[in-house]
Parts: sequence; structure tokens; C-alpha cells
Amino acid sequence: MPYNEADTRANLIDPALAKCGWTADHIRREKTKARVEIDTIEGKAKRRGDGRVDYLLRYRLNPGTQPVALALIEAKAESKTPGHGLQQAKDYLDRHNVPFVFSSNGHLFVEYDDFTGVTSEPKPLTQFPTPEELRARFEAGKGFKLDAPEAKPLLTPYRGGEGQRRYYQDAAIRAVFEKMARGEKRALLTLATGTGKTFIATNLLHRIAEAGQLTRALFLCDRDELRKQGLLAMTSQFGSDAAEVYRRGGRNNAANARVHVATYQTLGVDSDADTASFLREFYPENYFSHIVIDECHRSAWNQWFQVLERNPDAVHIGLTATPRKLDIEASDDEVEEDRRRIADNVAYFGEPVYSYDIAQGIEDGYLAACEIVRRDVFIEEQAQHEAVTGLGRRELADKTLTYRHSGDAVGADSAKPHYDASQFESEITIPERTRRMAQDLFDNLLATGGPEQKTIIFCHRDDHAGETATALNNIYAKWCTDNGQKRVANFAFKCTAEAGGQSLIPDFKGAARSHFIACTVDLLTTGVDVPALRNVVFFRYMKSPISFYQMLGRGTRIDETTGKLMFRAYDYTDATRLLGEEFKSRAPTVGNPTKTTVPGGDDGDDHEPLPTVIVVEGLSVRIEDAGRYVLMQQDGRDIRMPIAEYREKMAAELRAEAPDADAFRQIWIEPPRRRTLIDSLLGKGFAPRVIQHVDGLTAYDEYDVLASAAYEATPRTRDDRAARFALDNGTWLGPMPADSRAAILALTQQFARGGTEELETREVLQTPAVARVGGLAALRKVGEPSQVLRQTRERLFAA
Repeated sequence: MPYNEADTRANLIDPALAKCGWTADHIRREKTKARVEIDTIEGKAKRRGDGRVDYLLRYRLNPGTQPVALALIEAKAESKTPGHGLQQAKDYLDRHNVPFVFSSNGHLFVEYDDFTGVTSEPKPLTQFPTPEELRARFEAGKGFKLDAPEAKPLLTPYRGGEGQRRYYQDAAIRAVFEKMARGEKRALLTLATGTGKTFIATNLLHRIAEAGQLTRALFLCDRDELRKQGLLAMTSQFGSDAAEVYRRGGRNNAANARVHVATYQTLGVDSDADTASFLREFYPENYFSHIVIDECHRSAWNQWFQVLERNPDAVHIGLTATPRKLDIEASDDEVEEDRRRIADNVAYFGEPVYSYDIAQGIEDGYLAACEIVRRDVFIEEQAQHEAVTGLGRRELADKTLTYRHSGDAVGADSAKPHYDASQFESEITIPERTRRMAQDLFDNLLATGGPEQKTIIFCHRDDHAGETATALNNIYAKWCTDNGQKRVANFAFKCTAEAGGQSLIPDFKGAARSHFIACTVDLLTTGVDVPALRNVVFFRYMKSPISFYQMLGRGTRIDETTGKLMFRAYDYTDATRLLGEEFKSRAPTVGNPTKTTVPGGDDGDDHEPLPTVIVVEGLSVRIEDAGRYVLMQQDGRDIRMPIAEYREKMAAELRAEAPDADAFRQIWIEPPRRRTLIDSLLGKGFAPRVIQHVDGLTAYDEYDVLASAAYEATPRTRDDRAARFALDNGTWLGPMPADSRAAILALTQQFARGGTEELETREVLQTPAVARVGGLAALRKVGEPSQVLRQTRERLFAA
């Protein structure tokens, strides 16, 4: 019988590699977290499988130096063609930042060289390149020698070893060091919120320091929360050699430190109104050898660019959570601003040396899975019941209109000819619209665990945030009265800079019995970490992809303490359309980026004048379900995939592994092969339980869910399979001792309760129902227990 994937690696590939000089010291198995799988009906999530294991080949220059990853191998079962896993390996090439990938079935291998773009013909494993051969090709392609002084940070080990770093963090750090080794001094990293950019920055600087190449470093960020995180991380590595920048008794508190942690505000470079007095007073030109700029897209090269200009000889490393690939065709001030920010970053730093986005983090199990709930909001005239997406003079003709801020009446003829949906709460307001949206959200919270879930609602303006909080508090108070529940304090609250929201953030983050729903504008978009956040809600029309990703990123952190593995994005304004659309940046400008004033800013900072706001009465609001989606990645882009498409693509992936129902059944009854199949589906973003719940098949085992989706098989419930097993297998069961027969039937009842997984746990024979009738000893009377279990599974899924 041909070896499966694991046995092919152990019995064929590993020995062949060893003969070519690849010892255990050269090989690292990079294991991701187990993927998070969403239960879309019960609103829960669980980790599933063992995580993806990637098989890296690394080169260690000298004993004690940090190994450098060179290549990735995708091992496939002996029965597969040697190139069967090549595309999968190529998909992971950028994630691991390696230039060579190989696919092998244990006898032959196929190679893809990213330097040349050439894929080789199949070759015997005896011809696999040696470590020295692959090192020479790596150095030639990268443009530097591993033993060159400039490459020393790349070879400097992590403090305390590699136990704490994740594979993509190591890939990002190596990408920066590789650029430095070529003598380049600017590098840009793009990683999603919650993936550990501060960890990367800290380890970058520490390894540079250990290599003897760091004189003084600056870690620059734009929020106090980020400063606190950065200072904590830097002091854990550098001790007292890292310090916060601020004026202390006429001197710089960080004067004697090697690593300075500062905000734009502290240095006096936050806006064009600042004079950079602190920067100029305490930091002469070329004071720093290395500068790390967190959220470097933030202000599109305004006043804070002086920090870089005054340190032209330093290595400049930019960190951002904004994806490089965003594509919006519309022309709008916000969109133009985003285009310019992206172009400015690329013009200065160059293309990102490494990128890792939300969907990748979700796929790898490092970020909370995201379910997108789309809601369509319609406004209709009560008399005519005519749904409209906007309002024109015809709809406004018989309505009472007032200027919102003065209360003065205004005629419909002085209103604009038409207000589209994106202008609601900006230029026109309908109180009933806000109340209906608040009620709809509250109903959704009730259906997914109750109203007391940590939630952020992004509103259009400060007063809109206040109205939303009021509406939710009123709805909540009535619900508590109707259901005999005790009200919690500050259930929903306005959290904007104008309202002093900064002081409420600690309660929102830490209080378990108050401050559940934060209604904000921009205050919570960046720098605020709320791991327990369950919902991100868009009541605000979004045009800026950068702002959208920052807002969505608030929900991506996993909180193992509270069991939070997923979050929901409630989208009332089609904000999630901004996912995955490639941003068409203008051609970068040669030379220094132009400094331009950015209108607006944080809540309450430099707001543009408020436009005329009109209160409109006499219109009703209707909200409809616009579908549920899964946030995942496709062709290197974040997308919201409709459940129907998700089902079809999962079925196609399944058929690629098992072309027909019989092949699928044979895989399913063998636990190692079954787990490999499920892990393969999960690794590509497809979770069978999503379909199980969406299609209302919770009474069915995943076997029937998948067989129905991919092979048009008629599904049978778990109870039905267990009952039919007893009826259809009388001839097999009859001659057995009574306790053996009872033990097998007890096993099928375990299946009826929990599905296939229940038959594969180590404890299944110790469960009370099975142990009571003899358990392991009873099975041994009729054969080797593992074989009896296999026969039971085979007969259970026979039809």
C-alpha cells in the first residue's frame, strides 16, 4: 500500500534529504495555530485540526548563528505525482520569504525558482541540491554573502531562542535584514492589526544591536496606547537601555538610553501647526542609526517627516497595517488621500518587503475569524410604500424640514436636488433611520448571545454617535424591563474625543459588567486593543480603504481568556465592499514626498466645517438581510465570499482530493487520511461546519455534509446511520460475544451524539456507555481493537 503524506515524508523524503547533506539542524517544521472555524448558527467558534505544518530548509553558517530559511518543501503521498503540491508550495513562498520551493512524492521532486520564475522537470531525489549548492544560489539571487558584515543581523539569534516568534514574524524580520545586507536603508512592512508588529520592531532592533550595528534607535508611534505597548516590549529586550521620550526637569527623559520610544506629539511633529521644538532641542542631525515608524501611512508625510529628514544616514523601517492592494475606482477626497498615502510610502520606502494581511492571519489561526453580516437599509414613503436608496425633492416635498443645529425651518426647494445614501448623517438626517438601525443591531445581538457583548459602532459624526448611544440605551432599558433583567451601567456610550471619550476607553477595555457598546467616530480606529471585542459595526458610510481596514482590525485579536475566537462585522453601509479591491496608486514621485495638510484627523481635531443638516420626518425605514459572508483570501486578496460560492469552491477542492464518493469514503474511514483532508480544506479557508450550519444540517455528520455538497449524495442523519448500522449488520454482529456486540453498538451511539470525531478520540473506549459493556476488553474478544474500530467506521458509512 502506498505511503500516505506523513509516511512519505518520514520514510522516503527525510532519508533522501539526509543523504544530500540536509541534517535535522537544517530542517524546521513551522507549525501554525489550529484554524478557527465559525459556527454561523450558534455564533460560536472553535479551533479545529492541528494547524498547518510547513517544511523549511535552512542554512546555518556557523554553530550558534541563526539559521536562514532558503526553501520550502511540500511533501505529498507516494501515490501522487511529484508536482502535485507545487502550486500549494508556491502559494506559501511569499509567506515564508523563501526563493525556492519543492514538491515531492518521495521518489521524484519538482522545483520552482522564484529568482528565475522557472519550474524544473521532475528529477530523482538523489539529485536534490545540497545545502552549499542552495546557499550559493540564494546568495547569487539576493545579491549579498551570508558571511558579509552587512548580513550579521540576519545571522544573530533571537534572544531566548525561537520559541516565541511566529513564522511570518521571522519572515518579515529576515526580509528587512536581507535588504539591509544589500546596503539599502529603507524598508516597509505591511502586517494586519493584531499580528505583532511591535514584536517584530523589538526583535529587529535587538538583533541589530547584538550584531554591533545599532548606536541609538527611535521607535516612533502616533498614539499613547501604541507608545505604552512599544515601551513595554522594548524594555523587555533592552531593560533600562530603552526609555520613553518626554521632558523631565528641563531634560530629555530618554537622554541616556539607546532606544527612544516617542509619539509624534511628544516630539512636536504631530501637525503642521507644531514647531518640532522638542525634536530640534534634544536631537541633533543624524542622532539615530535606526528609526522604526509605526503606522507610517498615518499622516501622509506631514510635519513628522522632519524626523527622517534630520536622520538621513539612519536605517528607516516603516510599519503599517494598511494592505498594499486596495483598488477603488471612485474619485473622492478621502480616496485620493488614500492613494496619495500609499504612493508616498512606496515612493519613500519602496514596495513592501513583506506583507501579511487579515485573511492570512485568520487562515493561520492567529487572528479571530470574521463573519460578515450585511444589512440593506431602505427608506420609503409611508403613503406610497416606495423604497428608495436616496431622497430627492419629490420625497422631501411634503415633509417638515429644519436645520438641525439651529432648529430653523427650511423649504424643500432650498434642499439639494438629491441626497444619496452616503450623505445620510452627513448632510441629511432621519432620526427614525438611526433608531431602526439600532433596533436591528440589538435584535442581532440578542440572537447571537445577548446584548451585553463588547461592540464598537462607527458613526458619521459626534452627534450621530450620541444619537446612536441614546437609541441603544432606550432599547436596552425596555428590554430589561420586559424581561426582568437588571440594567448594567453605561450599556451604550458615546466615545468620541469631543465628548472626552479617551477617559472611557479603560472601562470599555477592562470592565466586564459595564461599557459594552462604544459609539465612536475615529477615536477607536487605531492604537486601542480590546481583545474581547465581539462586534465591529458600520453605521458610517466608508470611502477610505485605509480607515476601513483600521476599523475592521479592531475585532481581529483573539482572546483565549474569554474564549473569543471570532468576531462579526455588521455592515449597514456596504463598507465591506472595500475588502480586496486592488488600490491603483499613482506613479510614485521621485525625491522627497510632498508635505500636504490632511483635513480632519482624530475626533474633535481639525474638523472641517459642519455642512447643513436637515431633519426629515414622515419617512419610514426598512432593513433587510443582504446576506452572510466569510472573510477569506482568494488570489492574494481579501474578499467577502458569499456562502453559496463558498460551498461550491469547497466542493471543488474536495473533488480535487477525492474524485468520487467511493474515494471520499475510503479517505474518511482512515483517521490520518481524514485529518489530512480536513486540514487541507481548512488550510485553504474552507470549514465544513460553516456549510453544516448554514444549510441546516446540524443533525448530520460532516461526512454527509461534504458528500452532499461535492457528490450529490443524499445525506443521512447521525441517528439514522446509527440505527441502520444495527439493522444492516446483524450477520456481522450476530456471532460475536454479547459484550463485544454491545460495545460496538455503544460506539455507534457515541457517533450519533458527536459524529465521526467521537470515534477517533483516545477516550472513546473509556466513555461510560462503552466502558459499562466491556470497552477495550470486549473489543479484543473479536479482533485487534483498531481493526474492529476501522470495520465499524467502514460499515457505518457503507451507504
